Amino acid sequence: MAKFPATQATRFLDSQGVEYTKHLYDYTKSGAVAAAELMDLPEHAMIKTLVMEDNEKNPFIILMHGEKRTSLKDLARQIGVKNVSSVSVKDAQRYTGYMVGGISPFGTRRELKIHVEATILDLDYLYINGGRRGFILGMTPTVLVQALNPVPVSVAR
Repeated sequence: MAKFPATQATRFLDSQGVEYTKHLYDYTKSGAVAAAELMDLPEHAMIKTLVMEDNEKNPFIILMHGEKRTSLKDLARQIGVKNVSSVSVKDAQRYTGYMVGGISPFGTRRELKIHVEATILDLDYLYINGGRRGFILGMTPTVLVQALNPVPVSVAR
């Protein structure tokens, strides 16, 4: 029987009393698409957690489908800032408390505003990082919204 790690993400979700599933996979390559392939799941349901910042260096998270890219121009426009960019690996780890490749939107070190690609909320079930490389959590979009209260945006490309 697989032993699942206890992470800040699982502790956060447990404290919320929400339902989710835990999944391990052999982490060799970073990325949602690689994880989806290894777990034999649709890339569209494997959600990546991207740490970004606006032009005033305010960090935030955008949740995106595994196989999609984020339009930075559309994102900036929709959240009402001049521009947005990815943060450095060091800053991503500093803001979230997680290593890149294992970043979860749940239980981050710093409370970050969370945006979600709106079409993610139409999925029946989604998979998202559990706070450690090779550790994925599964849940319904309802649970995601309940736990994070994310702001929907339409920025997938």
